[in-house]
Amino acid sequence: MTTHEYGKENDKVIVLIHPSVVMWDYFEYVIPLMEKKYHLIIPAIPGYDPDVKNDFTSVEGISKELEDWLIRHGLSNVTCLYGCSMGGSIVTRMLSDNKVNVQSAILDGGITPYQLPWIITRLIAVRDFLMIYIGKIGGAKLLEKAFCMDELSEDDIKYAAGVLKMMSAKTIWRTFDSCDNYSMPKDIHTDCKHIEYWVAEKEVKDRKWDIDYIRKIYPNTIFRKIKNMGHGGLAPFHPEKFVRGIERAIMQGDKK
Repeated sequence: MTTHEYGKENDKVIVLIHPSVVMWDYFEYVIPLMEKKYHLIIPAIPGYDPDVKNDFTSVEGISKELEDWLIRHGLSNVTCLYGCSMGGSIVTRMLSDNKVNVQSAILDGGITPYQLPWIITRLIAVRDFLMIYIGKIGGAKLLEKAFCMDELSEDDIKYAAGVLKMMSAKTIWRTFDSCDNYSMPKDIHTDCKHIEYWVAEKEVKDRKWDIDYIRKIYPNTIFRKIKNMGHGGLAPFHPEKFVRGIERAIMQGDKK
């Protein structure tokens, strides 16, 4: 897993984990706003790395790989651990592993394991795979028809189509299968002082099960609704607001 670092001279470590169907440059507008103050660590998730030809493995495997990397590089004290959608799945699992010391964590529309019978989870995984694969084989126009992308420009849609073209079918399948069904420890415990779950106003209904699950396993989580926003839209379209949210969470963690 390729890991990109900025602001290495700074003490406070912030880990940013991108969602699916984008690359690590999802945070390109956030980096210049934070690199002078924080040590940013942005992993390029396997299967979404333009510099390495590989496939997505699993939420559990990627969480362990990132944890091991942080520990090996003496960066196990993390000021803020952020993940969006797929990245939120990885954050959820890392918190339950409790291997690194996380002061504050943010799950931005984070995906949690379905609490459903196995056969139903299979059907959902097949549905999600086919929806995404439409974009891979049909390009930007079919991708636009398959999803309600009213917030995306034509260039944004072309970017997503380009990422899909790079992604293998195996990565698409494993992403949705793993994010919807990753395992969690039987006895969940985290030492993280402050956890927030961000839900975009336009995705509240879609994230209901995820919110209920997070409320159950991390009962002290603070839930914040981001107004006039769609899923994953904060970092790329409103980077200043994104940074304010990160810094607010850090301040709350400092107080605990």
